[in-house]
Amino acid sequence: MKVIATIGSVLNSLIGFANSEVATEQNEKNIEICTQNLITIGKAIQGYKKEHDDFPDWLSDLHPKHLADANTLICPADEEKGKTIFTVNTDPKMPVSYGYQFHPEYREEKSTQREVYGDVIPLVRCRHHANEDFDCLNLSFSSKIYKSSNVWEFTLEDLYGSHEAAITAFEGALERYPDGKRFPNLYKQLVRLYTKIGNKQAAEAIVKRFQSVMEPDLPGYRILFDLFDEAGQYEDMLEAFKEAERQHPDAEPILWRLAYIYRKLGNTELADEYDRKADPTYELIGKPVPDFSATDLDGNPISLQGYRGKVVLLNFWGVWCGFCTLELPNIKKVYDTYKDEGFDIIGVSLDTKESELHDYIKENDLQWRQVFSGKAWRDDPLAQQYNITGVPNQWLIDRKGKLITHKARGDALEQLVAEAVKN
Repeated sequence: MKVIATIGSVLNSLIGFANSEVATEQNEKNIEICTQNLITIGKAIQGYKKEHDDFPDWLSDLHPKHLADANTLICPADEEKGKTIFTVNTDPKMPVSYGYQFHPEYREEKSTQREVYGDVIPLVRCRHHANEDFDCLNLSFSSKIYKSSNVWEFTLEDLYGSHEAAITAFEGALERYPDGKRFPNLYKQLVRLYTKIGNKQAAEAIVKRFQSVMEPDLPGYRILFDLFDEAGQYEDMLEAFKEAERQHPDAEPILWRLAYIYRKLGNTELADEYDRKADPTYELIGKPVPDFSATDLDGNPISLQGYRGKVVLLNFWGVWCGFCTLELPNIKKVYDTYKDEGFDIIGVSLDTKESELHDYIKENDLQWRQVFSGKAWRDDPLAQQYNITGVPNQWLIDRKGKLITHKARGDALEQLVAEAVKN
């Protein structure tokens, strides 16, 4: 019996290896076909530009005159056959797998980015190649094909070929736009790049250069904070932000940055003090969360009081919010794991289009109830009641209705919920 079991294990291993080999071969083939699709799309865009002296509004505008085969717009690895990852990229005319970066809603932003980065930035992106050593396959404005992370700004070596080439490009751009007002990102990227190659002196020089041209207002200090943080200059950052506090007393962005700085320097007592100054919500931790009374998406009354005895995640989100939708698979996983142990979720949708919300809930099989007012998120009654200033915003509430944390996100969510349902 033991010999038979051993043979069975070996056979299973061989089958698993064979399946893995087949999957790898298919993935490589998909990437090859997708690359050819992007090359063809690039040529079609060039043909469209030659005729119209402009880029198309959508990739579907290329079909049929400049792109005869509509299947070219479908990535072979796209199981949904034309459903893009981000709703804002959805082509209004036909199924398209690829994220077009120059459609009307992106055009102004991308035109500005081209001034800084040049034509190496992505024009068309594919995010459908899971389990590979990259996140996106890109077609650039200059018709170059390359692989990159999701946020290409964080891995500029993917665009330029090396950190040194990226530094050369950005130093040149900084000479053209030195005041830091129009393109402050130049300073951020240069500090990041110099830090990556270990040139601490050059990174610090860029920070000082920005300090010499910055406006001492809140936007200026936000950028300065990022520069100091990237360079790891926390003592210098503390000095600068003490001055910022004198100039902008009680300004929330300054206060929470001071909390961050003190925590980095190991002074948790002052960090906690500034956290409480910056965010009054901290005072609610361990205390009953104020109740609300509303109507859910199905027209039924809903309130926090009705969830007493359960651990509840109050999730402020929106279909339009990319970070919210990226967080949802994690929320679904935690919900499926702990829903039978007394865990539930109340979604507070800050969308304005009910049909889009319904479609998203159905497509993604969200089982928990949703509150929807149809108002812009700054005017939503519950967002106002709970002082929500950004999304995603996830409050975890215990069985007695007391706030555990208002930052129940990411990897911490499951651990927090597991502890809460046990207690």
